[in-house]
Amino acid sequence: MSLKAFHIVFIIFSTLLAIGTSAWCVWVDLVEGAPIYLAGAIASFATAVALIIYGIWFYKKMKRLRIIT
Repeated sequence: MSLKAFHIVFIIFSTLLAIGTSAWCVWVDLVEGAPIYLAGAIASFATAVALIIYGIWFYKKMKRLRIIT
């Protein structure tokens, strides 16, 4: 596996982890009612969105440079 392919896989796993963390924070906020968990959920979701945007940008760049077919 090349470094570029590993980079794409790492972005995917990081995105899934951010989504999972966001879901966990929402669940804990519903159970505990502490606003810090809601802030964590928002931050994790924003991170997931940023990772998705970055992943799409990186993939398009690699396609444009003909590194990934």
